[in-house]
Amino acid sequence: METGSTGSVVRRVAERLGQQLELGATRTADLAIVAAELTSNLAKHAVDGALLLRPVRRQREAGVELVAVDSGPGMADLSVSSRDGHSTVGTLGIGLGAIVRQASWFDGYSLPGRGTVLAVQVWPSGPDETPWAGGLTRPLGGESVSGDGYAVRVAEGRRQVLVADGLGHGPLASAASDAAITAFHNAPAGSPAVVVQHLHRAMSHTRGAALAVAEPDPAAGVLRYAGLGNITGQLVGPGGRRRGLVSLPGIAGHQRPTVREYDYPFAADDLLVMHSDGVVDRWQLDDYPGLAERSPLVVAGTLLRDAGTRRDDACVLVARAWA
Repeated sequence: METGSTGSVVRRVAERLGQQLELGATRTADLAIVAAELTSNLAKHAVDGALLLRPVRRQREAGVELVAVDSGPGMADLSVSSRDGHSTVGTLGIGLGAIVRQASWFDGYSLPGRGTVLAVQVWPSGPDETPWAGGLTRPLGGESVSGDGYAVRVAEGRRQVLVADGLGHGPLASAASDAAITAFHNAPAGSPAVVVQHLHRAMSHTRGAALAVAEPDPAAGVLRYAGLGNITGQLVGPGGRRRGLVSLPGIAGHQRPTVREYDYPFAADDLLVMHSDGVVDRWQLDDYPGLAERSPLVVAGTLLRDAGTRRDDACVLVARAWA
């Protein structure tokens, strides 16, 4: 990554997005600082660094989310590195401190030898709470779009998440997962099985997708889950304990699949991890000390970086019982 030219491009893109979303002049300037500092940190310190910049929404306003991911060298103590004056390369050491000050919400995880994931949100007003769910996608190497996708919604009090894997790769696979996401947001406020049936009917014009819908119900201590095809779902408890979730054979949008919903105990300290088959299912959260306590988005970014394959589209979504 070239520091000067790349940093100025990212800053301009961030400013343009802030203006489009009507963040206001002050918060758009703050966003530009965050984008520039994240880019500078990646250029100066990172191995295989990447930065994601995207809009996010809550109720009646929009904000901007930035996710920086790299594969090294990592930091032993992220909280120390976030203080002004701390530097490993002889600079003033104000980069991470500036990011934290300008952000409405910030979280991160770093492990020496493995790398760092930083997540930032900038909103036009007030701080934001840690999101209860978060996800990331990555296209097959050489493709500009991913056939995998995810979505999060709250429908009449029901918290629900979706992961979809459009058949194949490229634009047609992306169109299938996009159709699943649109149908998910427009679906009735029913159980996961009802939502999956709705998605199946809405996707008949596409090449189809493997998909799964999950609904954490903290009050009942239950996770409701319905899936079709090879979407992996896992409940991860303390100590890295994992329990697999059942998806039935089938392709949403094709023929008439059998849809069945399953209920699983879901404790307050459990994590739901869902991913497409572009993520190798050999990850273990206890290989990452302290990661399970970080935000869902940071957990998703870490798993996608280390377990995602470049030979396929990849998607990871993580959710908690509580925000």
